[in-house]
Amino acid sequence: MQHRESILVLEKWLSGQIIGQEKLVNRLLIGLLADGHLLVEGAPGLAKTKAIKILAEGIEGNFHRIQFTPDLLPSDITGTEIYRAQEGTFKFQQGPIFHNLILADEINRAPAKVQSALLEAMGERQVSFGRQTFQLPELFLVMATQNPIEQEGTYPLPEAQLDRFLMHVTIDYPDAAAERDILQLVRNEAMTSSVDESRVPPNVAQESIFAARQEILQLHMAPVVEEYMVQLTMATRNPGTYGEDLANWLDYGASPRGTISLDLCARANAYLLGKDFVSPDDVQAVVHDVFRHRIIVSFEAEAMGIDADQILDTLVQRVATA
Repeated sequence: MQHRESILVLEKWLSGQIIGQEKLVNRLLIGLLADGHLLVEGAPGLAKTKAIKILAEGIEGNFHRIQFTPDLLPSDITGTEIYRAQEGTFKFQQGPIFHNLILADEINRAPAKVQSALLEAMGERQVSFGRQTFQLPELFLVMATQNPIEQEGTYPLPEAQLDRFLMHVTIDYPDAAAERDILQLVRNEAMTSSVDESRVPPNVAQESIFAARQEILQLHMAPVVEEYMVQLTMATRNPGTYGEDLANWLDYGASPRGTISLDLCARANAYLLGKDFVSPDDVQAVVHDVFRHRIIVSFEAEAMGIDADQILDTLVQRVATA
C-alpha cells in the first residue's frame, strides 16, 4: 500500500482547507479512489464548490465549472463543430466536459436534454458527435450539485442518470465550533501575505491515484462481508422478506451497479482508515450514500413522511451482518 501515504496527505491537506465538512471531503476522496461521480445536495454556502476546486489544486489535473441554467444547450457541455474558413473544413471544438474534474453546478436547473448530455460522458467516459467518438481523460470525476431549498424552475434528474452517480451525498451546516474555525481561517487568509506552508497543495500525481485504485481492490474482503453487501441489495428488491412495512415503503430496489458501487466505496473507506481489510462497518458507513438515489420510495411511504434514509436505517438494522 505504498501510495496510500500520498492519499492520506491529500486528505489531511483538504481537511485543513475545508472546515466543518468532513463528510464531503471523505466522499470526494472515495469518489476519486473508486473512480466514480458524486451528486451532492446541500444548502448554498456549504463549500461544495470550494471543496472540488481545492481538490483540483491538490492533485495533478485540471478543473472546470459548468453552471447549469434553463437555456443551456447540450453542445455547451460536450462541444460543437467550428467552421475553419482558412481550411474550408469543420473541426470539433471540445467542450468543458473534457477536463479532469467537473463541477456541474445546480444540475437540476437545466432541462432533461442537457442533463442527458452527461450520461454518455459519465457512463462510457467518451463523447460522441456525429460519427466521431472522443475519449475523455482517464482521470475524470463529475461532482454535480443540487439545492434542496428551491424547487421552482428545476427539472428532477431521471433515474437512469441518477444511477450513474456513485454516491448521492447530503451535507448539512457545520456546528458552532467549526463555524468559529471557519471565521478564523478566512481572517488568516485575508491577513497573510506570505506563503503559508499549510496551504501549499501536495500535487498528488495521477499515477499515484491510479495505483491507489488498484490497491483498494487488493484489500481483503471476507466472503461473509461480500454476502452482507449482496443481501443488502437483495433486501431493497425483496423488502417483504424483512417486514411487511418495508414491502409497503419500497417500489424499486437498487440495480447491480449499486452493489458494485457499494463494494468500491466500502473498500475506499477502509483504505482511507488505514485498514488492510473491509469490515461490515465500512459497508454501513457508505450504504446510505450509495443506495439513497437508487431506491424508489413508494407513495404510501412519502405520505407517511418516511424517506429513503429512514428505509435504509431499517434495512441495516434487519439485515444480519453474518
